[in-house]
Amino acid sequence: MSAQRKQIGEARTILKSGKNLEQAEKLMTDLLKDSANQQNVRIYDIWLQSVEKQYLAINEKMYIKQKVDTAAFFNLAKRMFTVAEKLDSIDAIPDKKGNSHPEYRKDNAAKMNGYRPNIYYGGAHHLKKGDFMTALEFFETYLDCDRQPLFTGYDYMYKDPKMGEVAYWATYCGYRLNDPVLTLRHAATAQRDEQKLEYTLQYMAEAWDKLDDDSMHIATLWQGFKKYPKSNYFFPRLMDVYNTRGNYQMADSVVNEALAIDSLNELYLFAKSTVMLNMKKYNDCLKFSEQLIEVNPEQPDIYYTAGLACLNIAQRMDPRKNKKQILKMYEKARPYMEKYREMAPSELDKWAPALYRIYFNLNMGKQFDEIDKLLKK
Repeated sequence: MSAQRKQIGEARTILKSGKNLEQAEKLMTDLLKDSANQQNVRIYDIWLQSVEKQYLAINEKMYIKQKVDTAAFFNLAKRMFTVAEKLDSIDAIPDKKGNSHPEYRKDNAAKMNGYRPNIYYGGAHHLKKGDFMTALEFFETYLDCDRQPLFTGYDYMYKDPKMGEVAYWATYCGYRLNDPVLTLRHAATAQRDEQKLEYTLQYMAEAWDKLDDDSMHIATLWQGFKKYPKSNYFFPRLMDVYNTRGNYQMADSVVNEALAIDSLNELYLFAKSTVMLNMKKYNDCLKFSEQLIEVNPEQPDIYYTAGLACLNIAQRMDPRKNKKQILKMYEKARPYMEKYREMAPSELDKWAPALYRIYFNLNMGKQFDEIDKLLKK
């Protein structure tokens, strides 16, 4: 007991002098190594004072433009919150009658509330340096104040307009750490930040995909697509999900919603022509392919899709009854496939078999022989 009093007295003397403040902190942390001291509010109070005074000393140097260790300054800020919250938890332990009367809460909460912006700036400091784990710890300290009894009545989640932005940066850190659980931890709050919502939804979609949560992955893609239909992220991935599973009906419903927003969008028109091809609606496929060629004649793949649609239409016809119409469709397919060959010469595996069929059916001997030789190489 006397040793405890001695160390507390020594720490108070150091605090009054304003020098060797780290020593005052060490005296208190040493005392707390003894389990008998771990519920002594005075020890925590002096520990908090020693950290605060270190923090204020660096803050003063910054104010008069002296060079300081910025990381140390922010670390002290974060440590203050850790100590203040520990102090509050001891201070709020109920008495024998079950009543809790925290003595230090009001003053400490008011002080910590004033220091809280520097917890955010500490996160931003480490974020700029690419230290995402440390940045995340700062952002989480900032967000965690909302659930800490110390800040009862502050209602940060509803009264602090910065909560959404800080949660976004925490979500971003989780994403950069390639950790889907950390990415999703604060994602609900991050969605409050409208300016960065598109990115939040992207990070969420990636996280659900990594966690193999199919329904949440698709639901997040839909959420993003509804909010940002022209984004280069949500629409292509939704289409890819449904197309790779052969769920062309759903793929068609996505692309129809997109075309209702922008009927001349090249990506949407190409997606629609592809879905129609997959659904074996070859006349519709050809119609949308031709529409896209009008909008942008420089896109090679659409010529292939248009040519393929013509070949499939021809193949569906009865050769005994529709010989002329079949030849007409081969004639129609020819310029599309020849144009595709011209624009994508390296895609021989795609255009060569198609042109082989076209030249064979149109009895174009010279062209047929050339393709035949290419295919035999």
